[in-house]
Amino acid sequence: MTLEEFSAGEQKTERMDKVGDALEEVLSKALSQRTITVGVYEAAKLLNVDPDNVVLCLLAADEDDDRDVALQIHFTLIQAFCCENDINILRVSNPGRLAELLLLETDASPAGSEGAEQPPDLHCVLVTNMSKHVGGCQQRKRSLIHIHRSGRILP
Repeated sequence: MTLEEFSAGEQKTERMDKVGDALEEVLSKALSQRTITVGVYEAAKLLNVDPDNVVLCLLAADEDDDRDVALQIHFTLIQAFCCENDINILRVSNPGRLAELLLLETDASPAGSEGAEQPPDLHCVLVTNMSKHVGGCQQRKRSLIHIHRSGRILP
């Protein structure tokens, strides 16, 4: 590994840390303001009814989900809709970490429990328009949008 390769790797890690921090803050504020929609079908319903208020779409998939053809079709359709409606998209490769950020329970219930609820579908998370008075959060959201438009994508 050359010094240039090492330096480039450090810069990429630093950039990703900044994106992660900004995303964490945006999700925290959106969660406290109840401006988050979780789930592919719930997201599709919201996008159909009120796409103008959606400011960010997170698509989360791990390695196992990459082989799920139906999920990949949903992702393609959601991405196309978001692109047409100028909604920013971020791909996330760790749904477990996303669940932690959204304060959701990630452990599955024991198989024998009667009436156990299904874990939430974290493959698609929408953030709708937050209050204008949240200045710091708006700045973080603008940073995420700038990163998205400059072609940088979360790993």
